[in-house]
Amino acid sequence: MSDNVVHLYKDTDPPAEPATVTTLTVVPDPAPPAPVPLWVRSGRAIKTAVTHERTVTAARAVARHSIYVAGGARIVARRTWDGRTAARYERMLRAAETAGNYEVAAEWEERGQRYREARHRRRMDLLHSPLDAAKGAAVSAGMGIGGLVLLGVAMAIATKDATEVVTPLMAVIKFINLMITIVQVVWGPLISIGPFLALLALWSVGAHQKAAPNWALPANVRSGEGEPITPSIVVKALRDLGVPALRNAIKEMGDAGASMLGPIRIAGCGVEVDVTLPSGVSTVEVQNRRRKLAENLTRHEHEVFITIPQAARTVRLWIADSGALDEPIGPSPLVTDETLTASYAKGRAPWGQDLRGDAAALSLYQRHLLITGLSNQGKTASLRALALWAALDRTVEFRIADLKGVGDWAMFDGLATVLIQGPADENVIEATEMVEGLVEEMNRRIDARRTDPKAVFPPLIGIVDEAQVAFMCPVKDEDGRPYGGSKATSRYFMAVRKVHNQGRAVDVILWEGTQDPTDQNLPKLVREGAHTRASLALGTESQARMALGDKAVDGGAAPHLLRQGLDKGTLVVASDGIEIPAGQSSITVRTHYIDDDQAKAITDRAKALRGNAVATLHAIERGEKRDPLADIATVLGTDARVRTQEVITRLAALNPDAYSGWSFIDLKRVLDDAGAEPYKSDGRMVVGRDRVAQALANRPQTDSASASE
Repeated sequence: MSDNVVHLYKDTDPPAEPATVTTLTVVPDPAPPAPVPLWVRSGRAIKTAVTHERTVTAARAVARHSIYVAGGARIVARRTWDGRTAARYERMLRAAETAGNYEVAAEWEERGQRYREARHRRRMDLLHSPLDAAKGAAVSAGMGIGGLVLLGVAMAIATKDATEVVTPLMAVIKFINLMITIVQVVWGPLISIGPFLALLALWSVGAHQKAAPNWALPANVRSGEGEPITPSIVVKALRDLGVPALRNAIKEMGDAGASMLGPIRIAGCGVEVDVTLPSGVSTVEVQNRRRKLAENLTRHEHEVFITIPQAARTVRLWIADSGALDEPIGPSPLVTDETLTASYAKGRAPWGQDLRGDAAALSLYQRHLLITGLSNQGKTASLRALALWAALDRTVEFRIADLKGVGDWAMFDGLATVLIQGPADENVIEATEMVEGLVEEMNRRIDARRTDPKAVFPPLIGIVDEAQVAFMCPVKDEDGRPYGGSKATSRYFMAVRKVHNQGRAVDVILWEGTQDPTDQNLPKLVREGAHTRASLALGTESQARMALGDKAVDGGAAPHLLRQGLDKGTLVVASDGIEIPAGQSSITVRTHYIDDDQAKAITDRAKALRGNAVATLHAIERGEKRDPLADIATVLGTDARVRTQEVITRLAALNPDAYSGWSFIDLKRVLDDAGAEPYKSDGRMVVGRDRVAQALANRPQTDSASASE
């Protein structure tokens, strides 16, 4: 029987054939774990002790103070060498030559030559100094002893004691003996503690100059969070950038690289400095190390911007105050100033602030616009802010297609003559027909310009938000032509191209907003047709090049380095419609945010400025009989006089079926027949409201009932 099995019987003696047997299996106790060897436990304890925070801090402190002494010795030796030789002048000479400033180089060469001549004279004087010193000492000793003897004679005569003659001389001898005794007593301890005093002096110099590597410095010094930007910090950051030619050039410069820097200027919530790179160092090498440069400056990557000004071999650094870019910039003037109006032709839309804290305003005059960016970065809000400003110019007409359809543009209902909202294929078809309508209006204006070269047209702005939906729409029309795509058969693509080609000449403008630009959802010809190109945060540099163009990105534009989700509303803009610092190809703008309620209030003000003309456009059904004179009175609204071309545009918007083909001749014919002839005001032909109203009141009842198709 196994030792681990026990049989239990009901009776005391086991029967021959037990009826009931209960079997219990005894499970042996698990073997106790083997004891951990002493050397393993000791190793763990040593590892814990070595990696403990207090141990690391203590080791760092020992290393830091030891390196302070070595660094102080190096600094003192360098200062001594500079003071005893012409090394300083040689370094300054090489620095000036490296910077290309040969006038300063010649001046330092002259100073060095004067120093060498003076040093030569001092050395020649040392050849004669021992003899001169001996003669001087002999003369001084003789005069000194003679003076003491004369003083003793005077004292002897006064006291009538001949022994007083030697009293002054003996007093001097005793004083000299006392000094020798003091030196003998002090010399031993001085020799003992002298080296320690020297080490303390070297440590003090090293500690003051922070002559230790960054890892050995205390945590509060090592982080440097928010420390002010100084020339030495900028030069050190450039020296440690990992560019060998730059590091070696800085070491050879007599001023330790300070000659590379221009003045550090306060620029908004940061500072700005121009850095002239030494020969052999490319601006691209610095641009490609933006993150490392920012870390060397104790900043985050998004707090340092590198641009290329006009000067050769120069980079312009803008360094933000720590955390300043995370602060809001304040409300838009459109919200705070209810009396603000706009001028499409001469004004600039208040869009936000640049990195220097100055107001960033954009001119919209005859400029097609493209805004790109990742989803939920503020693209629609940035685009809508410009439209809200333009709406305060009563001459501007809007035709809007919102292919997102979540109500971001709902406040323009009653203000825009066309408002499409929704992402469905039917909405894309309507948006395509809207852009094709812009082409038709453009062609009509071009024909009118041939008749009247001086004709001026009211601005017509078409807006397509989420334009990538239109470009990627697969639906085809009854003729088999696709609405989307980027080929010559695409209706939306070709309509956009036609507006880009000729629209600005007659103030037919197209604005587009799109996500995540690629060749599929934003064709090359379309994005290059925009005069103003702006981008929020993007994912890659290739997308940044699609959004802004190669020139802007090569010049330092980096929307792909903006922080997704954190830099909402921050745009990189490339346009001649905004003030950009000289030599730069782009500017970074932090836009004002206008919420839906504030936008609704602004559009209400715009509607009040325009009177009831736009509301009337939506109230009239197509296909009904028209009274041209009455319609002219309707589109004039409350205006005392309106330019003839603007009247034609308003009539076409009022009823395209009846008036889309009208020209100045048609308008003049109707007004002449009614006795309300157009007239000139400030050199332009206008239609007077009072004349039209008088003509309506004076015409026969039968005429007022007549209508035209």
